[in-house]
Amino acid sequence: MVSRTGARSGTQPEFEEEAGLESESPRAGRPRDEAREQAILGAAIDLIVSVGYDAMSMEAVATRAGVSKATIYRRWSGKAELVADAIRGLDEGNHVDPPDTGSLRGDLLALTRTLFANLSGADGGLVCGLAVAVRADAELGRLLGTHKQEYHQRVTSLIVSRARSRGELPTSVAPPELMDIALGVSLFRIMSGELLDDPFAAYLVDRVLIPSLRS
Repeated sequence: MVSRTGARSGTQPEFEEEAGLESESPRAGRPRDEAREQAILGAAIDLIVSVGYDAMSMEAVATRAGVSKATIYRRWSGKAELVADAIRGLDEGNHVDPPDTGSLRGDLLALTRTLFANLSGADGGLVCGLAVAVRADAELGRLLGTHKQEYHQRVTSLIVSRARSRGELPTSVAPPELMDIALGVSLFRIMSGELLDDPFAAYLVDRVLIPSLRS
């Protein structure tokens, strides 16, 4: 998960800017200070949660992270690229393979409960905000779509492969995008003001995910 150094503590890290590097134009290369980069990524995440992607500005990120805009533009060409990078870092701790429970239903329940825990926790507002943002920012949608799709396809392939080896699914089945279905239904439920609880996890698995695999 992205380190949010200085983002929530009420104090902001202050980094001395290098002399002669105040141009606002993008430049190639990564910042030499890892702590500075993590402060920028953490500031971007915090601002998406607090004000939303549309209202987030590079200037606000710079202020929160305690750096200049020139520092940010030397590493990221714009807001979409910065946010996509921040989400990749945040997902490093979340993108784990679902456990092998011994059954297709058990695997899907484990997957669904993990998804619910993430959406109900601190990252829920972030996910909902980004779901809206990608509809208006094609570049952000492209960057996040590539990143998310790789993980979603890996999880679907793993669950289906296990089920086939147990004889629970025929080898000819063309698996749907399980993660996309589960995430879409879950986000709709959140936006409708409903809880993501165990009864709904069972409903999602039994009435939506398993039928989609066997249709």
